[in-house]
Amino acid sequence: MKRDGKLSGVLHVLLHMAEMKEPATSETLARAMNTNPVVVRRLMAGLRKAGFVASAKGHGGGWVLGCPLSAMTLGDVHAALGAPPFLAAGLRDEQSSCLVEQAVNTALGTAYAEAEALLVSRLHGVKLSVLAEDFQQRMQARGLSFKDLHHDV
Repeated sequence: MKRDGKLSGVLHVLLHMAEMKEPATSETLARAMNTNPVVVRRLMAGLRKAGFVASAKGHGGGWVLGCPLSAMTLGDVHAALGAPPFLAAGLRDEQSSCLVEQAVNTALGTAYAEAEALLVSRLHGVKLSVLAEDFQQRMQARGLSFKDLHHDV
């Protein structure tokens, strides 16, 4: 089963956007995410609604951060993307009339819900500014600047 990388991809481009001096086009961000500009615009729509990004049309337009990274958590971004489920595992038959399956579904459903809730809670405790600091330290340790990165961003 293919993993959903939307959250990881969006976090990636948000950190790049924080380093950029000018707005980033959907095309530029799509190259960084290895996807299509239409996908970027769909993902950014939820972030714009949450106030995390803003867009400007026309020459010189594109996407910019709508607030500082310190105002966003990983959980906030996950929620802005529509809170897609993290766990790929699911129930075989959610509406089964079999009493054994109902018992299994109850146990697994509870465990899955608790695991998702714990993960979301932990994500809400991590600000994007912490990721940006880690990124900066990694660049400095290698003697690099943002211009040295080769992400087409």
